[in-house]
Amino acid sequence: MRTATVAARREEGRAATLVLHKITRILNCFSVETPDPTMRDLVRATGLPPTTCQRLVQDLVYEGFLDRDGDRYRIGISLVRWATPGTLGLDVVRLVKPVLQQLRDETGETACLYVRDGVFRTVVAVAETRHVVMRPFMVGMVMPIHAGAPGKVFLAFDPEARRALEGGELARFTPATPTSLEELDRQVAAVRERGFSAAFGERHADVGSIAAPVLDHTCELAVVLGLGFPTQRVTERDVERLGPVVARAAADASARLGYDPALRRLPVGGRVAAADG
Repeated sequence: MRTATVAARREEGRAATLVLHKITRILNCFSVETPDPTMRDLVRATGLPPTTCQRLVQDLVYEGFLDRDGDRYRIGISLVRWATPGTLGLDVVRLVKPVLQQLRDETGETACLYVRDGVFRTVVAVAETRHVVMRPFMVGMVMPIHAGAPGKVFLAFDPEARRALEGGELARFTPATPTSLEELDRQVAAVRERGFSAAFGERHADVGSIAAPVLDHTCELAVVLGLGFPTQRVTERDVERLGPVVARAAADASARLGYDPALRRLPVGGRVAAADG
């Protein structure tokens, strides 16, 4: 009797392993190059029987591991959340992604959307530049908030962000990296005044960024929208031209999330828009 029970458990284990192997084959179909395959694409790429593939995909959608948009599928928020704690739902990404793409088209540079988790910021959406010379930005990339323009926006508009840095060491990545809270506070004050942040060479010597806040319907910071670029193409001389463009894109994204500027002041185009009362 005991031998039969052990054998049954081993058989169950093999069956579970087989199912996980099939699921892995499905998830391996998703990549930066192919982020939203169709069911037909998944069947062809996995080699699974169509009924088996469809059943497993439906289960993955139900559990939140995949997300369906029409006849296409993409990695779901559950997997994104496990990989990058603190990220927000895909509804926000969907609402804001057209703004990212428009910002990329208007500036020619890579546009990214960031969320904060403690002392780190994570890329949750990207509209990649079409330039040959570029710095890669990918969904899931994690970076510190004390280096780079997007992090300064979190520090300027999210009170919890600065508290998260208190008592910790600020790693120096380049000679331009701020390594004290006093230095960060001075930079953050300028971000609040201008409505956007610009940084050059703080994380990598040849990379720059410009970013602005995106507020939601509760008038709180939801995400940060920014441009990333090689400094050989965009320099500090371009900030006065590109900063207001990024700020206006962030204001557009805020409106898409239900933000009402009558309820709170929102930096727009490098200046602060007046609130009604």
